[in-house]
Amino acid sequence: MKFYISIAILLAALTNSYSQSKMNQEKTDYFQKYFSNQLRESGIVGGAFVFSKNGERLISLTHGFAHLEKDLPVDEETIFHWASNTKTFTGIAIMQLRDRGLLSLDDKVTKYLPELSEVRNPYGSMDDVTIRHLMTHSSGFRNPTYPYKRGFSWEPFEPTQYSQLEATFPFTELLFKPGEKFGYSNPGILFLGRIIEKLSGDDYEVYVDKNIFKPLGMHLSYFDRTPFHLLDRRSHSYYLENGKLREGRFDADTGITVSNGGLNSPVKDMVRYFDFLLGENLEGEKVLSRNTLLEMFEPAIKSDSDANGYRGMTTDVGLTFFMDRVAGESYIGHGGDQNGFISYTEFNLRRKTFSIIVMNTKIVSGEIKEGPQDVVMRLRQETRKLHESF
Repeated sequence: MKFYISIAILLAALTNSYSQSKMNQEKTDYFQKYFSNQLRESGIVGGAFVFSKNGERLISLTHGFAHLEKDLPVDEETIFHWASNTKTFTGIAIMQLRDRGLLSLDDKVTKYLPELSEVRNPYGSMDDVTIRHLMTHSSGFRNPTYPYKRGFSWEPFEPTQYSQLEATFPFTELLFKPGEKFGYSNPGILFLGRIIEKLSGDDYEVYVDKNIFKPLGMHLSYFDRTPFHLLDRRSHSYYLENGKLREGRFDADTGITVSNGGLNSPVKDMVRYFDFLLGENLEGEKVLSRNTLLEMFEPAIKSDSDANGYRGMTTDVGLTFFMDRVAGESYIGHGGDQNGFISYTEFNLRRKTFSIIVMNTKIVSGEIKEGPQDVVMRLRQETRKLHESF
């Protein structure tokens, strides 16, 4: 009798396993069609998607072209620009320096960047601004780094020297009292990059390459100008406006804003990064302890929008990471939007899942009714169904 019971249990387990496998394949097939249809119908030139659970890639998709004129297709080694996703790497670098005893998150920023004393703080002293404020976007600094560009083709993509920004400090003032509320700030992250350089003795790009990229095996990742040997993998970018496609600046140099938006990387390297964030990359402890990473994911201040500027969600900000709470689940991540590249990356600690969405086309206006980022939002909403069901 016990033998027959064991056989029955085994058959039931095999049946359940087969049913689950079939359901997962159906989900995968559906999302693959959904992803391709969304990008094709919206006029997106090229994009990629990854969904992973417990360190295993369950869905990996590419769509369209990295360079339309050359019919160069997107693949997993296509190098995209990740824009503001860079900010989380800057946050990790700051936490490395903190753990090495070189700074405290509650240090005043003027301790390291005394030139910021020239900024006007109508709510008190500039000494009131801390590193923690910069990391949680609660410093009071404005959003754009350099709001004086007029869009001419001859203008640099971003300021190329820190002195150009520093010259504006006497004409700059904080918009609110430090720590009072959330206010997304690119210059705030730029100042963190300057602190990293001062304390480490390395350029920001060199520091991150040595202390994050190399330990995690992100060997095809870099900042700004593409190395010659990788040019054939670098995606171009596009804007779709009034039904017409125009190309963005190829290989744009983010200049002094590199620490808030200069990252270029293929999807396969970003997978290594998110395996690290979820504790699935065995080299992760060489970069940052698990306890320190979890500290970065703790909500610190409430936000009125998520990392891609979407409003209407319940969102908190941690130490450079954003946390959306949806239907009892917490999704931690960041977005990117620059020079035609759009991306959103997020993970669920409880479910050990992550998703990566990236595309090389931004819809400015046009024949479809949806706005610039609605394609990304629809994909994010559909992706969260994967997080919930796998």
